[in-house]
Parts: sequence; C-alpha cells; structure tokens
Amino acid sequence: MEILETDFMQRALLAALLVGITAPAVGIHLVQRRQALMGDGIGHVAMTGVGLGFLLSTNPVWMATLVSVLGAVLMELIRAYGRTRGDIALAMLFYGGMAGGVMLINLSDTGSTANLSSFLFGSLSTVSPEDLTAISLLAGFVVLVSLGLRKQLFAISQDEEFARVTGLPVRALNLLIAVTAAVTVSVAMRVVGLLLVSALMVVPVAAAQQVTRSFRTTFSLAVGIGIAVALAGTTTSYYQDVPPGATIVLLAIAVFVVLTALALPLARLRAKPAAGSTESTLDMPGTRRPTDDVKV
Repeated sequence: MEILETDFMQRALLAALLVGITAPAVGIHLVQRRQALMGDGIGHVAMTGVGLGFLLSTNPVWMATLVSVLGAVLMELIRAYGRTRGDIALAMLFYGGMAGGVMLINLSDTGSTANLSSFLFGSLSTVSPEDLTAISLLAGFVVLVSLGLRKQLFAISQDEEFARVTGLPVRALNLLIAVTAAVTVSVAMRVVGLLLVSALMVVPVAAAQQVTRSFRTTFSLAVGIGIAVALAGTTTSYYQDVPPGATIVLLAIAVFVVLTALALPLARLRAKPAAGSTESTLDMPGTRRPTDDVKV
C-alpha cells in the first residue's frame, strides 16, 4: 500500500480510474460508427491546444480541450458534408494539429522535450492538482452524456436513417459524440498520452465484443476492462519504471487476445441454448448488429 503514500501516485491512480471509465464509454459509439481512429485524429489536433497552453501560460488540459472540441466539430462537419476531398482535409487537419503543437511548445518559455514526451505518451508525475480538477470535471461531463443519452446515442450509432425517421436530432447528436470524444482525449492525455489514447477507447470495446452479445453488456464489460487495465498499468508503471501509456495499452491488447481465445468455446456453449433466441450479436465479422436491452 506504499503506492498510496505519495501524493502524485494518488492523483495518477484517480486520473487513471477516470480515464478507464470515460474512454470505453465513448469508444463504444465510435466503434459502432466505424470511426475507431477518430480518437487518434483528435489526439493530433489536441497537441496544438497543449502548445497554446504552454505559450499562453495557461493549463494545457483546458486549452487542449478547447482546441480538440473545435477540431472534433470540424471533423464531424467534414465527415457529414465532405465528398471526394474529405479524407485529404482530415489528413491535413491531423498533421497540422500535431505539427502546430510541436512548434508552439518549442516557441514557449516553459515548453521542453520532456513536457512534450509526457503529453505524447503519458507520465505519472505530471498529474498536478489543477490537472486532476480539470480531468474530474471533464470526466463528469462524459459520464453524464454517456449515461443520460445512452438510448439516443445507441440509436444513431446503429442506424442514422432509422434514428432520423424516429425524430431524433441526428446532426446534433453526431456533434455531441464528436465533442464527447474530444473531451475524453483531454481527460486521458496526462495518463495514457495523446498518441495512445485512441487505443484505450477502442481495444476494451473490441475485447468485450468477443464475449458479449448485447450493447448494454458490452458497454459494462468494456468499462470494466478499461478500469482494470488503467489501474493495473499505472501501478506497474510505478513499480517497474516503464511508460504508463504503453503499459496500459499493452495490457488492454493482452485482455483482447485472451477474450478472443475464449470467444469460440463460449460461442459453442451458447449455440444450443440460444438456437431459438432472436437477440443479435454485437458487430463482429459475420454477425448482425446488436440490439440494446432498452427501447429507443
């Protein structure tokens, strides 16, 4: 229990807990919408916000949140209205965001290579009390949106046309998912790092999909996996002196491999009892899309 005796590890573990909750909670919608790499793109754009934070001597977390939200909204608009050149516009946005962040950090008085590395790959000792306050408030927003609008977000993640017919504000909800993803990147960057945050949004969801069939069960298991690997990776990083972001992501991939190995035996066990069931499975190769346990 000596790990809890240091203030910086208390902050790091609490931040890891919040990251473990929020990243899969948003990632499940990105996976269902075939936008698994959106978090990676937002991470590139958020780098400009980090650089502005150093240049203007403000909290990098809040500045990264502002810039990444603007970038995420722009990405969603390009996705919705862009045609043949949409992919090029997104690529320029991603690369420009990363290049701008590196340049601004080097131009600032407080920026350095060490600071840049901590934001790119995560660092336990850099989670300040101010950062923890920002992370907690942002994580609270993500949880409220994910739980409070779970039915609506589920509907547009599965079938936008059906959601539009039912009267849901599809465009506004799409923008909300993009904004929530951007906020999640800001929450996770101190622990996991901007270059690896997308993995924590996607891999726990992909792992949960291997052994679950309903949207609700997948959501719960993915969040559980996210919490477990975030806390385990942070603890391992403390004792073994290894990068926390890389450790967390490797643990998540290990869980994915284990659950994938268990998926076939579990499917065989379910085959007979589920022969007459109409419940569909989560998006996996050769299966139909999921149905939620609640009505939309």
